[in-house]
Amino acid sequence: MIHVKVFEFNQFPVNTYLLWDETNEAVLIDCGCIFPEEKNELTDYINTHHLSIKYLLNTHLHLDHAIGNNFFFKQYGLKPLVHQDDVTKLPTIAQQGIPFGIKITEPDVEAERYLKAGDVIHFGNSKLEVLHVPGHSPGSIVFYSPDDHFIISGDVLFRQSIGRTDLWGGDRNLLIQGIRNKLLTLPDDTIVYPGHGPTTTIGYEKKHNPYL
Repeated sequence: MIHVKVFEFNQFPVNTYLLWDETNEAVLIDCGCIFPEEKNELTDYINTHHLSIKYLLNTHLHLDHAIGNNFFFKQYGLKPLVHQDDVTKLPTIAQQGIPFGIKITEPDVEAERYLKAGDVIHFGNSKLEVLHVPGHSPGSIVFYSPDDHFIISGDVLFRQSIGRTDLWGGDRNLLIQGIRNKLLTLPDDTIVYPGHGPTTTIGYEKKHNPYL
């Protein structure tokens, strides 16, 4: 069984997810910590629960979701696993920070390897399947656990909303098409852990999401 711990980090604010199972092997998704107290909260939780981090994953490489990657690399020696389209088609994290008045001097952490649709991430006795759902960003991916009935949706799907498409490489029609064809086809009881805000379910979004 996969345990899911959510941290709410940075000024946007973003949901950072820590996943682990009975083996205590874990993955971190969307490391958004920027302030010292946030970094301490994350590392203290990992240490207190004696977790061994196997992978650093990114649903996409927008500033708010990836700003902590450099810290995490220095702390644990892990480079992110991401979709190649976000590496090649998005500005750097430092460039993204300029419109928001956020000054970032450290370079982006290069990807450990690229993920694509159909890949499977294994940690402990658990697995996450990779779904490519572009539109919010070119390389937006969703991590799906068929065994534990949840997805980590990043900024693709929210409770009664969808990701914004006015940023770099956004495409509203592509996003809606991807959600309908790849996410709404999942079982209704699938829990949605989004990049911002509260959880929801696929069944709820089918009935109540005004964008779909």
